[in-house]
Amino acid sequence: MKSARAKTPRKPTVKKGSQTNLKDPVGVYCRVRPLGFPDQECCIEVINNTTVQLHTPEGYRLNRNGDYKETQYSFKQVFGTHTTQKELFDVVANPLVNDLIHGKNGLLFTYGVTGSGKTHTMTGSPGEGGLLPRCLDMIFNSIGSFQAKRYVFKSNDRNSMDIQCEVDALLERQKREAMPNPKTSSSKRQVDPEFADMITVQEFCKAEEVDEDSVYGVFVSYIEIYNNYIYDLLEEVPFDPIKPKPPQSKLLREDKNHNMYVAGCTEVEVKSTEEAFEVFWRGQKKRRIANTHLNRESSRSHSVFNIKLVQAPLDADGDNVLQEKEQITISQLSLVDLAGSERTNRTRAEGNRLREAGNINQSLMTLRTCMDVLRENQMYGTNKMVPYRDSKLTHLFKNYFDGEGKVRMIVCVNPKAEDYEENLQVMRFAEVTQEVEVARPVDKAICGLTPGRRYRNQPRGPVGNEPLVTDVVLQSFPPLPSCEILDINDEQTLPRLIEALEKRHHLRQMMIDEFNKQSNAFKALLQEFDNAVLSKENHMQGKLNEKEKMISGQKLEIERLEKKNKTLEYKIEILEKTTTIYEEDKRNLQQELETQNQKLQRQFSDKRRLEARLQGMVTETKIKWEKECERRVAAKQLEMQNKLWVKDEKLKQLKAIVTEPKTEKPERPSRERDREKVTQRSVSPSPVPLLFQPDQNAPPIRLRHRRSRSAGDRWVDHKPASNMQTETVMQPHVPHAITVSVANEKALAKCEKYMLTHQELASDGEIETKLIKGDIYKTRGGGQSVQFTDIETLKQESPNGSRKRRSSTVAPAQPDGAESEWTDVETRCSVAVEMRAGSQLGPGYQHHAQPKRKKP
Repeated sequence: MKSARAKTPRKPTVKKGSQTNLKDPVGVYCRVRPLGFPDQECCIEVINNTTVQLHTPEGYRLNRNGDYKETQYSFKQVFGTHTTQKELFDVVANPLVNDLIHGKNGLLFTYGVTGSGKTHTMTGSPGEGGLLPRCLDMIFNSIGSFQAKRYVFKSNDRNSMDIQCEVDALLERQKREAMPNPKTSSSKRQVDPEFADMITVQEFCKAEEVDEDSVYGVFVSYIEIYNNYIYDLLEEVPFDPIKPKPPQSKLLREDKNHNMYVAGCTEVEVKSTEEAFEVFWRGQKKRRIANTHLNRESSRSHSVFNIKLVQAPLDADGDNVLQEKEQITISQLSLVDLAGSERTNRTRAEGNRLREAGNINQSLMTLRTCMDVLRENQMYGTNKMVPYRDSKLTHLFKNYFDGEGKVRMIVCVNPKAEDYEENLQVMRFAEVTQEVEVARPVDKAICGLTPGRRYRNQPRGPVGNEPLVTDVVLQSFPPLPSCEILDINDEQTLPRLIEALEKRHHLRQMMIDEFNKQSNAFKALLQEFDNAVLSKENHMQGKLNEKEKMISGQKLEIERLEKKNKTLEYKIEILEKTTTIYEEDKRNLQQELETQNQKLQRQFSDKRRLEARLQGMVTETKIKWEKECERRVAAKQLEMQNKLWVKDEKLKQLKAIVTEPKTEKPERPSRERDREKVTQRSVSPSPVPLLFQPDQNAPPIRLRHRRSRSAGDRWVDHKPASNMQTETVMQPHVPHAITVSVANEKALAKCEKYMLTHQELASDGEIETKLIKGDIYKTRGGGQSVQFTDIETLKQESPNGSRKRRSSTVAPAQPDGAESEWTDVETRCSVAVEMRAGSQLGPGYQHHAQPKRKKP
């Protein structure tokens, strides 16, 4: 088996008493249940005694677009529908019971879907006992006459046994019999007729080579695993009708030999098959079963029936048990009836049934996972952790797969078509389980006492109805005559007696001579035999000397190899330590590297976040300053355009004043008349006609509107109905605008910009129009909000109210109503010369939308 990585192999852990690392695969057998109805569709066919074949049922073939395939699965042996319980027991369970009697552990469990016959296989039915009663019958047939008396073996709470002497055992028996409700032995009462037919086994079965110099004790326990909790089915809880107590779950512990056991579990000592099965039947009535759609009595828990066999040797006299706890041999056979895997859509489970089905399927899934990991570790040399602790079922049988013993699994299948998918999963699990190997159990050490001591000190009668030597000698002598003397004058009795005694003496002398003769001959034969033995001993001694020389040479070679082996082991140990140090350094460096990588990753992430943040800030600042620069540039351009326009106006007015022909100086009109005439004579021509009547030599100029800074956006032009139409020269031009008199949500949702036209009276009594602009934003609630960003002012003014007048007295008006030339020139010059940027004299100055005029 090759390892996936080239690394130093770990030394295998050798358990106490294990002398070999030989392993055997898990024995997986298949039993096919008969169909309930003869015309029922079947999906499993038995090909031979080791192979079955699965057929896809007709309904599944249609549902899967005609995908039809046949799959074959092989087992150690396949038992068809006509297999008897006896045939199944002889092949599967008989070797496990034989190993149990010889001190070896075993595990046998049934696996399959609900209604596949697992409980029938394990327990049996009336008239046809299953594997469990047959195992009990074989055990008691083998050790029946060698059983110890009750309470000689006493169970403790640490998964081991103590030995009591005969006196303590007798006191224990008397104490138990004196209890208020003593339990009489099964041999003194009749068998319960409820299960009498199940334990009546016609075939006599017995183990071979049972150790006659040992005594045995049988202890049984019965537990169930329900909803991943362990309950003791043999625990006697006093019934309280007022406040009944629910059964308490048990915990799993590990003993000193690293074997798992149920702490506080009841172990009952039994002396016969009837008594043991009665204990089992008492616990079976407490087991949780329920009626489901697939099975009338469906097991809702996994049941485990443990048979523990305790063996201890007799002392040197063969009368009592040897009082040494180290000489006790404990072996255990676990018979497990697993609950059936099921799909809830078929069982239609609800409530508690649904929760039970979930826990059953979860524990069976954990069992499958453990088998997969064990198989992978053994096939590919990996060292993955097997998840035994994920379920109480797998945790309890951990020592069977990691330790020593035989493991057997019986896969029960129901060949009906409805169970096809479940049977497919069962077959796949069985296929994986067959590849898992378990350490082969080894023979236990035999105590150093002389064998045959049980019958050595017991008086033995004639063997084979043959008379003793003394009886033969006495029968060869002539019978003695009657020795009774009734008369004093009787002279015949004594002579007959003397004659008979003389004949006996003579015969005895002859026999002594014959005996001496035969003894001498026998001595001669012995002498000759001794000589032959001596010669053979000499011959054997020579050969032994040669062998000893050879052995001494081999011992020297072995010592040399051992020294070399020790040297290599020392080097290997040094290399392992060095490798451990390097691996530790490697792990530390890898951890440090991972830490540095994580730190660098965090730094890179922080740097990227900071860069993104700075980029956002730079972009935001850039956009802000670009807008500010554009605003300032636009303001400066407008200011310069206005200055140029003012200068142009001044120059034109000066030109008009200079080129106008001079007339006589008229008389100064009165203040009222001067106020009426000023506008007609001194105001320069309006700039609007100039736009349409340029110089004859200049090219034509198109009327240009002020472009909005958001020309590409759609505007909501909000003009209240109360506004008055003004005659300002420069009107704002907003393309793609929706003009409304009242702001509404529909118009705001379609546009990005908003402009409100607001009118109010200024301090001089003129109408002042303000254009309030803003941006439209969508709110989280689905509405719109407006953020105002700019205000533009449009104002129409008349130059009459701000024109400069002379402070002198008013001249009389001319008769024709015309003003004097001096007044007109002076006024126009003051208007042309004194007007500056920001003054109120220039007509239309604050209409900033007026474009710059080209020079003629």
